[in-house]
Parts: sequence; structure tokens; C-alpha cells
Amino acid sequence: MSAVFNFTFVPWFRSVAPYIHTHRGKTFVVGLAGEAIAAGKLQHIAQDLALIQSMGVKIVLVHGFRPQVNEQLKAKGHAAKYSHGMRITDEVALDSAQEAAGQLRYEIEAAFSQGLPNTPMAGSTVRVISGNFITARPVGILDGVDFKHSGLVRKVDTAAIGRVLDFGAMVLLSPFGFSPTGEAFNLTMEEVATSVAIAMQADKLIFLTEIPGIRIHHDQPESEDNPIDTELPLAAAEKLLATLPNGERPTDTAFYLQHCVKACKAGVERSHILPFAVDGSLLLEIYVHDGIGTMVIDEKLEELREATEDDVGGILQLIEPFENDGTLVKRSRTEIERDAANYSIIEHDGVIFACAALYPYPEAKTAEMAALTVSPQSQGQGDGEKILKRIEQRARAAGLQSIFVLTTRTMHWFIKRGFVQVDPDWLPEGRKRKYNWDRKSQVLVKKLS
Repeated sequence: MSAVFNFTFVPWFRSVAPYIHTHRGKTFVVGLAGEAIAAGKLQHIAQDLALIQSMGVKIVLVHGFRPQVNEQLKAKGHAAKYSHGMRITDEVALDSAQEAAGQLRYEIEAAFSQGLPNTPMAGSTVRVISGNFITARPVGILDGVDFKHSGLVRKVDTAAIGRVLDFGAMVLLSPFGFSPTGEAFNLTMEEVATSVAIAMQADKLIFLTEIPGIRIHHDQPESEDNPIDTELPLAAAEKLLATLPNGERPTDTAFYLQHCVKACKAGVERSHILPFAVDGSLLLEIYVHDGIGTMVIDEKLEELREATEDDVGGILQLIEPFENDGTLVKRSRTEIERDAANYSIIEHDGVIFACAALYPYPEAKTAEMAALTVSPQSQGQGDGEKILKRIEQRARAAGLQSIFVLTTRTMHWFIKRGFVQVDPDWLPEGRKRKYNWDRKSQVLVKKLS
């Protein structure tokens, strides 16, 4: 095993570990578009879902079958009919949907049974359990259109689904529901996934779709200046949705967004729109800081706040690599616990990505900003500036006139942000006595307006 592999793997695995811990025991509802299966993506998606489940996540998988039903209809010489974004399910379409659902269930169960050597599923045992967990009602006649055997979710048997998940199995749902009298209704994958996520109060609703997510400028083409908006607050998502035409096709911006908004408003913490075309998109979204698709959330995941004693472990984990390479002066756990209230942090999804501490010297009307650290995962995204502004605000609130830093490697970063270099003799007497002349740290000061 090469030293290069060791050098890259170890920090990568350490960066992923907090997410593994955070998601253990959580419930994810995954809506898999039938187009993903038609495109041959099922095998890798099944492997990724098995891997996620092996790390303690409870999974409900809802598959779609739009292209598979259309293929069955075409073979029978019958045209597919849609209205209001839903299929009009006559007798022929209902038969085609039942045939497609049976075939897809077989393919999905087979995919989760392949514990192949040299794959992420090697040695795994994934139990997949399906059942009549959905009670449905007919859509009926809408704007003069009779939807016949198309239906809507009436009730989700959350108790039964919960027992299956607690048993350690994955729940597989087809977009079908049954009335109390035994009548079958064709549902949409999107509505089933959303209804189950709401009823279960799932931690995540994830759609694996044909689209890569929602771009910052949704009505403009892909470009470097128009990337995917990876985090969309619920209020912004609702505002965007109000400006969009009704989402009737899967490629319409509003098609999946409307379900994400509905889920978040009803208590689901986070809803995601991911591209199935990108291999590993589930893993990239769940276990990487910025993700790959669009996530709708009821509030901003990133929180800038003052630290508490509960954050000491996260602060230590963040600053330790920089202490080891000499960028920061080493601090003991006892010291950080004692001074926890001096720290400001940026926390994202339960993980601390930036911190700094403020040590006042009131007699000199100044304060030291120490241990300014930004995780390599989020460097270049403005977290350093956010922490600096927070420290400046705290210093001003304390009636101080300046802040200073001691640094050996990041002098230019501070100079660009209004600091000027001074002689170490400038330091307050209390700090001057602790100055390490062997380290030869540069002293930089910023006056506060």
C-alpha cells in the first residue's frame, strides 16, 4: 500500500467519520426514478444503499416505473396519457403498471442479493421487505379529467414500516396503494416517497432523479457562474416555487421541488434532489460537506455561534492537525474546556468547520484572536472571514479598540483584512510575558472602527 494512499485515505476517512456517527439510527426515504433503472444504474445504487445501511441508516426505498410502464403500453399499442403531472390509468395502463412493478421488484431484490466479492456489498446480507403499507384513494375527476385507476396516498402504515426497519431490513415500496375494499390504484413515486417521509417523520427525503439539482439561476444554462445551489432554505424554495409554472414533467424545475417543500413544511428535516447519472451521488451527498445536489432545509445548516463545553471535542479535532504541523500553538483539552466560552465556531450539520478564540486585555483596550482555524474541507468558502467578523463584533461589544494575532505562516491573509504588523513590544504586558521569542511569531494588529 503506497504512502500516497495512506496520506490521502486517513484524513479523508476522518473527515467522513462525523457524518457516519451523525446519521447512525436515522431514517432516510429514497425515491428512485424509474429512469435510473432504465439507464442501468440500479447495480451501483443498490451497492451504495447497502453501504449506507451497513453504517446504521434505516432505509425506505420507493421505486418509480414511468418509462417501464410506457414501454409496456407501447408493446400493447396503447398510448400513455398524462394530465396535471399524473398518469391517467385506464385498465390497460393499470395492467401495464402491475406488470412493470412486479418486474422491477424482482430486479431490485436481485440487485440487493448480489454480495459479490471485491464490491461494496461483499459479504453483506441486505433483507428487502415489501408489503401493503399504503392505503390509497382515487384521484377522481380533476378539472374535467377522469383519472380512473390513478390514486393518492390516504394512509401510511408507519407502525408496520417501523417494525421492519427495526428488524434491520430495508423496506421496498412500489407506487401502488390499495383501498379498504381491495381496489388497486396507481400512484406516483414522488407522492408515495413524500407521504412516507412525512408520516415517518424521516430525517431525509432523497430523490434520485434525471436532473442534477436546482441551479442558482434556474432559468439559465449550466456554467461556472451558475452552479447547483447545494443548500436551499425552505423560505427561498417556497419563494422560487411560487414563481415557477406547475411541474408536470420530471425535468421541470418545480416537479421534484414541490415535493421537497411539502416534506420540509411537514416536519422532514431535509429533502434532496440528486442526479442518478453521477456515480456515487448518494454517498457524495450524505457523507461530503458540500454534497452534490440540491438540499431543501427548513433553516440554514450552517450556524455561527459561541462555543459551549459540548463543542470542546470538535474544536480539538479541528485544530489538532494544525498544531501537529506547527501552524498553531498546542493547547490542552483542559485549557480549551476552561476557555470554551472564549471560542466562536461555525458548525455545519453537527460538525465544526471553523473556530477562533478571543482573549481580552481590558487594561490595554485590546484582545488577542487565537486559534483561528478553518477546516481544509471548507477553505476558500469565506468561513475565515465570517469567524473574523464575529470576533471583531465580540471585541467591539466588550468596548475594545483593537484585536491582535500572533502568526508564523498566515501573515498575508491578515494583512489583506486590515491588520498591520507591529513590534512584539507593542503587546500588552500580560501577553508580552507569555510571548515565545524562540517561535518568532509575527504580531499583527487591527484597529476596530
